[in-house]
Amino acid sequence: MILYKTEEEIELIRASAKVLAQAHGEVAGLIKEGVTTRELDRRAEEFIKDHGGQPSFKGYNDFPFSLCISPNSVVVHGFPSDYTLKSGDIISVDCGVKLNGYHSDSAYTYPVGEVAPEVLSLLDFTKRSLYLGIEQAVAGNRMGDIGYAIQTSVEKQGYGVVRELVGHGIGKSLHERPEVPNYGKRGAGLKLQTGLVLAIEPMVNLGTKHVVQEKDGWTIRTKDLKPSAHFEHTVVIRKDKAEILTSFEYIEKALQ
Repeated sequence: MILYKTEEEIELIRASAKVLAQAHGEVAGLIKEGVTTRELDRRAEEFIKDHGGQPSFKGYNDFPFSLCISPNSVVVHGFPSDYTLKSGDIISVDCGVKLNGYHSDSAYTYPVGEVAPEVLSLLDFTKRSLYLGIEQAVAGNRMGDIGYAIQTSVEKQGYGVVRELVGHGIGKSLHERPEVPNYGKRGAGLKLQTGLVLAIEPMVNLGTKHVVQEKDGWTIRTKDLKPSAHFEHTVVIRKDKAEILTSFEYIEKALQ
């Protein structure tokens, strides 16, 4: 069943999304050469709990951390660890917050130090594709319109769009129906209606679209070991223009 949200519920998700955006900003301020990904996880959890929330990911299907931290060829669901960031890395940070019973979810991929120009372009085009997808998230459009916008924009650059992992509905549960693929056919799929809250999250690879799962049962890596980028916002379907509930504002301030 697809759960459409009331305005009261959307306000609760918005409050969750603000704490999430601020937590991302805290993490963004720490990202530099020499920092371990475990340190980033620790700071996010501390900030979220200090602001009355709970990390959505910790304990979800026994996931042991507050952040999914995915460097370089890791697409998503990477474990924080003693891995130390070094110049040339890219690192995806995916975080969720549960506050007052409602979840929000967003992700951002960062360059560390001096990153190859082709990899910086991957980040740029993946982020752009997120907003192109969001532009299609309006009442009366179809789910396929979102995926089509994302897919066509990045495939024009020769990138691979991951098929096995998709965006999702979100609310009282972290993952709700419907699924939100990052590929699709224009005019196909579920008709979008106001009040539907979605996490839209392009996962785009520099090389092949194919991925593999590692032995830990979580980490997803590109099959050709080339870098992958991931950006995500939680949005609500509106009549004329999607409303973005999460924000990269605090990230951008931290990176200035």
